[in-house]
Amino acid sequence: MTIARPLPTSSVRTAGAARIGIGGPVGSGKTALIERLIPVFQRRGVDLAIVTNDLVTHEDAERIRRSGLIDPARVSAVEAGACPHTVIREDPSLNIAAADELELRFPGVELIIVESGGDNLASTFSLDLVDWWIFVIDVAGGDDIPRKRGPGVLRSDLLVINKTDLAPHVGVDLARMEAEATRHRGGRPILLTNCRAVTGVEAVAEAIAHSVLFR
Repeated sequence: MTIARPLPTSSVRTAGAARIGIGGPVGSGKTALIERLIPVFQRRGVDLAIVTNDLVTHEDAERIRRSGLIDPARVSAVEAGACPHTVIREDPSLNIAAADELELRFPGVELIIVESGGDNLASTFSLDLVDWWIFVIDVAGGDDIPRKRGPGVLRSDLLVINKTDLAPHVGVDLARMEAEATRHRGGRPILLTNCRAVTGVEAVAEAIAHSVLFR
């Protein structure tokens, strides 16, 4: 299902399922992280739904629907039609509408994940849309990403450094990358993952469960 209409501002949610955002640059592993989180939350008994954002396609939504990991009806697609961060920050009404409709169709849903379309290090989520958000960067992007101190790196509730297995192949000092991120994030948490090998994914799920599901 694609949401193609804005939501009146008076309809912005004040209660309901917990909503988290997952943002980050193109190719950092946002969709892969969601695919690994789905079975973890299913084992934990969490009732889950997903909203994906793409510029002018439904590519990420269709990928998750085809995965067989979740009922396809629980995956909604939003076309940003502009700079991806516009619909998660400046005017998140399309995403709010998509999440609201999922809550109406699945009254027991506890957690809605909103995946941003791939963007740059300046991407952030409006707190009108989500309660808590994750920013994903990957080792292949270079170990200087934390030093660039983009808002996504600095302000996200959780920073995920993905594709740790690639570090020796792309000449990245992973320990230095983690140390730089730690220095710039002012105590906010950082987790390292290798989604292909499902390494670190349980820790991400635990952080979500603790922070927004209060489990």
